[in-house]
Amino acid sequence: MLFERPEAGRHAVILHVELHGQANPDLGEFAELAGSAEMDVVDTVSAHRDQPQPRTYVGSGKVAEVREVLRAAQADLLLINHELTAGQQRNLERDLNCRVITRTELILTIFADRARSHEGQLQVELAQLKHAQTRLVRGWTHLDRQKGGIGLRGAGEKQIELDQRMLGERIKATEKKLTTVSKRRTQNRRGRNRRGTPTVTLVGYTNAGKSTLFNKMTNADVYAEDQLFATLDPTMRRIEVPGIRDAVLADTVGFVSLLPHALVEAFKATLEEVVHADLLLHVVDAADPLKDERMQQVRDVLREIGAQDVPELLVFNKVDLLSDTALGAGCLVDCPQSGVYPVSALNGSGIAALIDGIADALGVAAPHEVVLDSSDGRTRAWLYRSGAVLEEQTMEDGSLHLTLQADDALLAQLQQSDDVVLHRNDGVHKISTITN
Repeated sequence: MLFERPEAGRHAVILHVELHGQANPDLGEFAELAGSAEMDVVDTVSAHRDQPQPRTYVGSGKVAEVREVLRAAQADLLLINHELTAGQQRNLERDLNCRVITRTELILTIFADRARSHEGQLQVELAQLKHAQTRLVRGWTHLDRQKGGIGLRGAGEKQIELDQRMLGERIKATEKKLTTVSKRRTQNRRGRNRRGTPTVTLVGYTNAGKSTLFNKMTNADVYAEDQLFATLDPTMRRIEVPGIRDAVLADTVGFVSLLPHALVEAFKATLEEVVHADLLLHVVDAADPLKDERMQQVRDVLREIGAQDVPELLVFNKVDLLSDTALGAGCLVDCPQSGVYPVSALNGSGIAALIDGIADALGVAAPHEVVLDSSDGRTRAWLYRSGAVLEEQTMEDGSLHLTLQADDALLAQLQQSDDVVLHRNDGVHKISTITN
């Protein structure tokens, strides 16, 4: 029997199902996702089950309750905070006579709206195609109509087989395009590695303020709004870290709880920037009452993509929203010593301490003593541009005595000069200019 899916509207009812003994998505987060997709949530229905019901996921009684809620609220869309089989989704739409959107489909809708770069659009397209491929299996009954005859699709070929082949071809073509983009990104990463340029990557739960922090640290204008998945495309900018020649800061897509595996797979090219980073800045919304759970959910995703061993600094953002009492109770006042950095990306407080923490984590150390000839203005200017100079004194003979903080890469580059020699004196590294 031919079954056409109902039209989708904007007035939605949420169906939130708690399965006993299983990890369940957060209802508040799902409501935020709906708001990010510009949907008007008019009511919520909750259900508790030991396991999903095979036909409609929730059973006939709950389906009848949802039908009444949809009618009373004049809603034309049901958002379910779980994944459904294609058959369950079809049966619910038939029983309720309204469009049913799953958790993955809702996230894909947001991603499709937010993708701006060519790479981001390809990744969203790939995720949508792979999701559509799963919907073809026992999804819509009209796809089982058999087609055949001379000059048509081949003897006995079904509509579902044609659709599967067309989808498979588009998936292969999209994956090929993404492979090309990924190779370019890999080449750029190798270039940074050859130059000794470290990469610092922002990660965190979506809406933790990563993009606002990115803008504050780089003076960039990346789109930043108080909504989930405001940033989808990865963005990279150079930042100044004292004692390092160059460093790159990368802003990435935010994570959510139980991020669908299909999305992780589709966005692997982007998430490679996380896996190959030299340092992660794990940004946490300090004002979020669920911050501990959010931190664990982010680490679960990091483990899934193989980034669990990348060094990490915890950055507690939005401390401007906390009272002094809350700051003290949360042990955020003197946290840099414990590897946690309280900051406000909005007003810039704590950013300087965070930059110093990045320098320490990337191997910048002090003191290094440098004695330069008064005529060596070129080396002096370069050291100042690198942000390595802590103090400068002019000696009686006119030479310059500089106290530096520098990483191994900067010291190695300094040593490559024919005019400079590195030696030790009383346990302190000294680099002195060779004069003729």
